[in-house]
Amino acid sequence: MIDATAIIMTKNEEKNIAQCLKSMEGFAKRCVVIDCGSADKTVELAKQNGADVYFHEFEYYAKQFNWGIDHCDIDTEWIIRLDADERFPEELCAELETMIRDNADKPMNGIMIEADLFFMGKCLKHGGRNKCKMMLFKRACGRIEDRRRDAHSVISEGYTVEAKHRFLHYDFKDLDTFIRRYNWYATREMQDYIDYTRGVQQADVAGEAIHKQRQKKFGIYYKFPKFIRCWMLFIYIYIFRLGFLDGKAGLMFAFFDTYWYRFLVDAKIYEYEKTGGEFEKLTACE
Repeated sequence: MIDATAIIMTKNEEKNIAQCLKSMEGFAKRCVVIDCGSADKTVELAKQNGADVYFHEFEYYAKQFNWGIDHCDIDTEWIIRLDADERFPEELCAELETMIRDNADKPMNGIMIEADLFFMGKCLKHGGRNKCKMMLFKRACGRIEDRRRDAHSVISEGYTVEAKHRFLHYDFKDLDTFIRRYNWYATREMQDYIDYTRGVQQADVAGEAIHKQRQKKFGIYYKFPKFIRCWMLFIYIYIFRLGFLDGKAGLMFAFFDTYWYRFLVDAKIYEYEKTGGEFEKLTACE
């Protein structure tokens, strides 16, 4: 077990939360669930599986997570950033324990972990869709950067390392939920894009790799015409990054994650440019 608190944000996650918390058993000293109004058994299941449950109204991910760091009486050395549809396999937990023990006297303040992404019950191996994120960081110097979408964990000092084993990103919810979530993501992405065009500069402190990724998105991708760029991205991911090798699940994920999602973002940008006004305040997506 490591001196760490896992923070998990939930809304109607009864299909995911129990397995998520069980993957922390014997690994994290404490689990904190921050719920924002679940109407199912999420809170009940979280308590049954040993989590401390808090309620806080949701605005966006980074703000909610950082609220948890500041208001949930966290006193452990490490914080684990975990979503309800993510799990840590035993071999990953063992590796992380060893890494933390062997580097206890060094300024290793963050650990990056890559995902095995499951969609429609299939682990996707191609298309470049396996995300890597800083899932562990030291409480003394770590936060989530304040962005509505694409918010990364950041540390103010020290260095990060990358684990060899992967975490599992496995959502047991259905396709309807997936579509609703991506519609919600698209609105957040549109808001970040509008802020960018207005010159609203958010602190870009997530590291060189993330900085380059955002340069590609705002400096290259968004320079192409609306409604055309999503097709280009789909072709790149599905054909050139070999997404087609993942069969029907790979086709559906590539289509929804690149073409459909990015087309929807463009549509929301187009709508906002035509109508203007203030951003709508959104509640949490299930």
